[in-house]
Amino acid sequence: MELTRETAARFAQAALGHVAREYPHKLDHVMDGDADVRPPRELHPVFFGSFDWHSCVHGWWTLLTLRRLFPDMAEAARITDLAESTFTAEKLAVELAYAQRPSARGFERPYGWGWLLYLHHEAARHDEKWAERVEPLARHFADRFKAYLTVLTYPVFVGTHYNTAFALTLARQWANKRDPELRDAIDAWSTRAFASRTDYRGWEPGGDEFLSPVLSAALLLRHTLPHAQFAPWFAALVLDNGWLATLDPASVSDRSDGKIAHLDGLNLSRAWALREIVPTLSHAEDRALLQQKAAAHLEAALPHVTGDYMGEHWLASFALLALLASE
Repeated sequence: MELTRETAARFAQAALGHVAREYPHKLDHVMDGDADVRPPRELHPVFFGSFDWHSCVHGWWTLLTLRRLFPDMAEAARITDLAESTFTAEKLAVELAYAQRPSARGFERPYGWGWLLYLHHEAARHDEKWAERVEPLARHFADRFKAYLTVLTYPVFVGTHYNTAFALTLARQWANKRDPELRDAIDAWSTRAFASRTDYRGWEPGGDEFLSPVLSAALLLRHTLPHAQFAPWFAALVLDNGWLATLDPASVSDRSDGKIAHLDGLNLSRAWALREIVPTLSHAEDRALLQQKAAAHLEAALPHVTGDYMGEHWLASFALLALLASE
């Protein structure tokens, strides 16, 4: 269960084929007047591809991550050239102006916000000026997160784009050394929202979910709680009641259906969460259970990351998260 050069090339080829592909496209767009009836490439000159804005953002995260890990693969030069023509100050200024519109207050909240911060986190690992150019947009969404957490009374548990915990997990990685105020706000909010919860018995998977509500929350608290506190909390949440022992990979009936294809993402995001949590657990049998469940979920999904555009335009990002997770 490692990221090989062959797999990296397959993921890179898929992402290169969609981050600059404008159509088909699903907009998250509030129109204030006739002038706002415009094509994706004008509204979002950087993130107009990959079927929707957020998928384009994390498609770019995938490409930059693969470029860093495999700088000598043939696709790395193509990634560099496309990034140079895409991450320009002029194009990113248009993206920022769009996000600053009063009617865009809820634009891509919170999923796209989290991925944009995570993209900036990765761009900062490269020598080019991409991170410098993306930073104003990242700072905008960081400020949006701070304001959002002051009014978000309850977490959103649904296993799709509105899930609170998933977005905060990505945002916290960005904020850890860049924005202590946001990091502390995430930690405080997450503790209030999740630390007292126990004995999970939710019904999952949902028919078109790509996130596990409980494992997304657990992954967030894996980063926000000390290990000595997290391990017993996690045990009381999903181990002691036997829930995790019964967790099997989701079955995907139709990968040409964009919603049903979400279930491949669920298998990958579960594997990511489980692999990240393993090092925090003290009991060997618990670690072995999580490793076995993560492997089963990865094996169920990895062959289907590419093949149909409805999954191919986004699944590589989730496969990469799982493959690069801590072990």
